[in-house]
Amino acid sequence: MSSAHNRVAVMHGVNLDMLGRRDPEIYGTETLSQYEYRIHEFARELGLEASFFQTNHEGEFCEYLHRVPETADAVLVNAGAWSHYSWAIRDALDVAGKPAVEVHISDVANREDWRSVSVFDGLVAAKISGKGLDGYREGLEVLARELGV
Repeated sequence: MSSAHNRVAVMHGVNLDMLGRRDPEIYGTETLSQYEYRIHEFARELGLEASFFQTNHEGEFCEYLHRVPETADAVLVNAGAWSHYSWAIRDALDVAGKPAVEVHISDVANREDWRSVSVFDGLVAAKISGKGLDGYREGLEVLARELGV
């Protein structure tokens, strides 16, 4: 049972379903399922209730964000490469109107130049990059504070 104001939608975007197979030297060997299991544990420890969504389809990502006001109180988002160019996803996150944190597994600021751009700048409470799974825990801690949990 969910208590008021503790629901966090954890959203994974394009290619994140390939965790464990994609560039293990950058992203590690844990799978998305393993990430979600650990994130669920982190959330529970913080008094949050996490739900999970992943898609490789930009429109589906936007449509899920459109439903967030009815299903979640905050968003922890790793949109993958979309973070660097999808203004449609930024607009959908803005429309959702919920506290949000942007997370990246790798250190995007120290990779290709195009990865240093984030369409979420100015919209999210925090941007956490390069901390792997620990970045998700940090993001949940920020959201717990934002929600007053």
